[in-house]
Amino acid sequence: MSPDEPDVVTAPAGWKPNAPETLAAENVLYPELASHGQLARAIQAAAAELAIDLGSVPSAESDPRRWARVDSTTPDREPMRIGIGAVERWFLVSGWSRGVELVSGATRDLEEVVRAAAAWRSGASLNEIEDAASFVKVSTLARAHERGPGDAVAEQWRLLRARWKADDDRFRFVMNIIEAAYAAPALRQLFPYTSHASLCFSTCTGYPYSDNVPLVEPREGGGYVIRGRPMCDVVGEADDADSAIAMLLSHLPARVGPAVAGTADRARR
Repeated sequence: MSPDEPDVVTAPAGWKPNAPETLAAENVLYPELASHGQLARAIQAAAAELAIDLGSVPSAESDPRRWARVDSTTPDREPMRIGIGAVERWFLVSGWSRGVELVSGATRDLEEVVRAAAAWRSGASLNEIEDAASFVKVSTLARAHERGPGDAVAEQWRLLRARWKADDDRFRFVMNIIEAAYAAPALRQLFPYTSHASLCFSTCTGYPYSDNVPLVEPREGGGYVIRGRPMCDVVGEADDADSAIAMLLSHLPARVGPAVAGTADRARR
């Protein structure tokens, strides 16, 4: 199962994950590519004009003309990924750290991309990156991740509860199980997410999430099914949310503590 989409910036109208159909059309949208041949070279040229040092700017091996990245000097930050839109002129950026997308955004100005990439590369805070490049968007969850895993867990619970509470009564069974889980301290310290109306928990705050805690899914006709992970074998069934959570708690792994920053490989216990 894949988790629900996180609280991230939506791409603008006109963005598609493929390039313009013809090279001529692409060159009209992106004269920088017509001049430099590759997005990475165009970024380097714009950085030189601004007297900004981005270090080496590698191209993406899969599509070097249209994709590039800027490495970070901060160990936990992945390279900022930069690509182009297909229908309209858009440069899209995305910056991930320890399994979390901290920054994203779209701009038509390549110089703004350079400023955002330079701030990301230098290890600037999320506020400083926004100040350097106003097009960059930072979610409340990203800010919580920056503060630490405890804040990330608390914000994820807040977002999850608000998201399902806003839905109509058809999904009351999901809200009931979320509230019952939130009332249990042992689960409230874990990172929650929903997948196809199932409530899942992770011992890490980054994706891919851990799979060592049972999940709860709705049962056809009412009630809930508790499944062990990673194989999702049925470990029990319950008619109401409180009973389902009580059963889940009885199948928690030993010594499950507060969720930690990072991805599943680092968070397994």
